Amino acid sequence: MSKKSKSKDDSPEQMKRKAYEEELRKLQVKLCHLQEWIKQKGLRVIIAFEGRDAAGKGGTIRAITERVSPRVFRIVALPAPSERQKSQLFLQRYVEQFPAGGEVVIFDRSWYNRAGVEHVMGFVSKEGYQRFLKLAPTIEKYIVDAGIILIKFWLEVGKEEQERRFHARINDPMRQWKLSPMDVESYRHWDDYSKARDMMFEATDTKIAPWYIIRSDDKRRARLNCISHILTTIPHREIRAEKVKLPKRSDKSKYDDQRALKGRNFVRERY
Repeated sequence: MSKKSKSKDDSPEQMKRKAYEEELRKLQVKLCHLQEWIKQKGLRVIIAFEGRDAAGKGGTIRAITERVSPRVFRIVALPAPSERQKSQLFLQRYVEQFPAGGEVVIFDRSWYNRAGVEHVMGFVSKEGYQRFLKLAPTIEKYIVDAGIILIKFWLEVGKEEQERRFHARINDPMRQWKLSPMDVESYRHWDDYSKARDMMFEATDTKIAPWYIIRSDDKRRARLNCISHILTTIPHREIRAEKVKLPKRSDKSKYDDQRALKGRNFVRERY
């Protein structure tokens, strides 16, 4: 008898939750060490996430940020530009969000909107699109030369997996907010987005600011691979912090802190 055939894409089995959570905790501890190093050394870091709709950008960003300080790891997810912003330099509203010393700014979609959704959906002229592809590498060289660490991720989701995730969003009330009219419209343009992706890589995948592609059909593996890459890309050492010892509470001015709360409005304890 022939051996049982593999799945048609020969992809590995989806990672189990227990194994994922164990590995995630280890990596998140290391992210906390990285955070202290970034603060102490005054590093400036930009991490840009791009990819198709439902590629897993939001979940990956949450995995990175859920155990670190939002004052160090700052998420930027800009809405559509206002009329005033449309009259500015294209990159201006992104530059305003760039990190100061001791900060990591994570762009949940970045200036590469111009090479993706704006180009595919016709929100930018052909000349504006080509000008962006030409100038982006030069601008990113200035960013890196200024001492900012720039990491660019593209999350690559498969066609069938994207469709499965779209249906999950349609059918789950807690996910429906993720599905915008633009997402639905962009779903029709798979091949156009593929061509836009490849043209973007061709023009902007440079030695000084390369793209790093993460296969994201398995969200758990994608998140772990992403965090692991960040940890290896930013050289750092663990900073040993002095163990904190809580002081004794003062009893010089004893006060019944519960008495003053009597008669106040408390939330009904339903659970």
